[in-house]
Amino acid sequence: MRIRVFVLSLVVAVFASPSAPAIAQQPQTASRCLALAENVPRVQYASLNTAALSQFEVKITFVGHATFRIESAGGVIIATDDAGYAGPGPVPDVVTMNHAHSTHYTNNPDPAIDHVLRGWGSDGKPAKHSLTVKDVFIRNVTTDIRGWGGVREKDGNSIFIFEVADLCIGHLGHLHHTLGPEYLGLIGQLDVVMVPVDGSYTMAQPAMMKVLELLKARLILPMHYFSQNRLQTFLNQVGDGYDVEVNESSSITVTAASLPAKPTVMVLPGPELHGFMD
Repeated sequence: MRIRVFVLSLVVAVFASPSAPAIAQQPQTASRCLALAENVPRVQYASLNTAALSQFEVKITFVGHATFRIESAGGVIIATDDAGYAGPGPVPDVVTMNHAHSTHYTNNPDPAIDHVLRGWGSDGKPAKHSLTVKDVFIRNVTTDIRGWGGVREKDGNSIFIFEVADLCIGHLGHLHHTLGPEYLGLIGQLDVVMVPVDGSYTMAQPAMMKVLELLKARLILPMHYFSQNRLQTFLNQVGDGYDVEVNESSSITVTAASLPAKPTVMVLPGPELHGFMD
């Protein structure tokens, strides 16, 4: 019994000692979304420091059209499908772009932006992004788009995936076709998805609903809807398997623990709801 007490005391002393080496936080290099989709359990790391709980929060703000600002606890600011205006506030650390239309990219991004991630490739090679910026891991999955004259441009669009605060957040960009198993296997399990619901420039709304059914995200943020009428038309097609909510503001703070139990379409009011046409 004395030996057991001694061993326990020694273990406690080692972990309580200020001189005990701390475990360094390594940058993320692999996708948690893919691991989750392959039925590998998601690990939650406990902390004795209550202030560290903020690391599990992410703020999402709808700027308009297809642009969202994603802000992490580590201070990383991301703007999706940035066409030159990323909303009020500091210049983003990272911007993503797609080039189906000029409202989804700019040829003259602010030089202060550290990472400009274009969703289309060059020299016949698709865009490929996989990088860690502080507490955010970013990657992309390319899809095809309809080019001018109806010609299909292979890998012309990117679905960007942001893994932050133990959440998997996907932005579908200017998606023009349904997603088969070959795409779903690359995307993995998403918790939050930003989806274009215009019903014409991207995909017909019933087809986009099929995409959402395949992705099985628990929080769905509509974008690219141009007007309240088009948005309402999409919401009218949402079935009984979803809840629909309209947030009071254009921003929401999300944690893994706060995700709705039932898949929810949440409208974050943007300029489109105030008569703005992009």
